[in-house]
Amino acid sequence: MILGLDISTSCTGWSLIDSVDSKLVKMGYVDLSKQKNFLLKADDVKQALIALHNEFDIKDIFIEENLQAFRPGFSSAKTLMTLARFNGIISYICNRDLNIEPQFINVNIARKRLGLKLDRKSKLNTKEQVFEWVDKRIDVSWPMKILKSGPRKGLSILSPGCYDMADAYVIASAGFNMIK
Repeated sequence: MILGLDISTSCTGWSLIDSVDSKLVKMGYVDLSKQKNFLLKADDVKQALIALHNEFDIKDIFIEENLQAFRPGFSSAKTLMTLARFNGIISYICNRDLNIEPQFINVNIARKRLGLKLDRKSKLNTKEQVFEWVDKRIDVSWPMKILKSGPRKGLSILSPGCYDMADAYVIASAGFNMIK
């Protein structure tokens, strides 16, 4: 099995694909948004990774590489540093607790390897475009969320973690292409 991870401190998406035929086996996410403590967030991800490792014969782990530069209107230096620190902790957990040294993939290279082209003129943002691309290629029941308040109260929408799951699938699939 190949495990792809999209690591962040609010939600870490994961995707397992078969290392023989690259078919999706299982995907999900660890919601960290309610966990306030940085190290407890890492522990939540660790527990999820150990559970996956106990259930599946994971041989390779691919992680989306940290952002390397600032982009106007996006993450601050503090956010980039926090994400890099969290990525490092989860990478260490993969190596120490699962005994698998993770490999890192630049998200742009991963998308290019898979032929996933973003339309800069689209009304959809990057995450939405990646989600649509993944949704067309796999058969999965995406987790839903029921809105509890506001003008759309009661409406069922995609859980925000779906975008992280889709990103993890892209990383796992690009990882498959690297090792085949």
